[in-house]
Amino acid sequence: MPKVRHPDRPGAHLRIVLEGRPILGPGRADLLQGIAETGSIAAAGRRMRMSYARAWNLAEELNTQFRAPLIDAAKGGAGGGGARLTPLGEKMLAAYRDMEAKTAAAISEELAAVRRALRRT
Repeated sequence: MPKVRHPDRPGAHLRIVLEGRPILGPGRADLLQGIAETGSIAAAGRRMRMSYARAWNLAEELNTQFRAPLIDAAKGGAGGGGARLTPLGEKMLAAYRDMEAKTAAAISEELAAVRRALRRT
């Protein structure tokens, strides 16, 4: 049986692909949200069961895809570190969450029809 990436979120999952590359999707949005909530790229990654390296690589990728960074991060060490979303990061996260909500509303009837057609297990 294939692995389900977001078993806690049934339904359709929105992925924004522009210019032939993934820009925003559920994982990237969750990482941004986790950074906003925890103040840490590493902590946001741990919450998602993502490796430290993967979380940092994804954060760097997000920062280089846009005209300005989405995440402002300070490396850890003796003085500590931390991360926060930039105003553009907050705007992109909000835009993605709005698109998710609009998509869910637009397909709710069809999704319900699919659900009704499923074999009960």
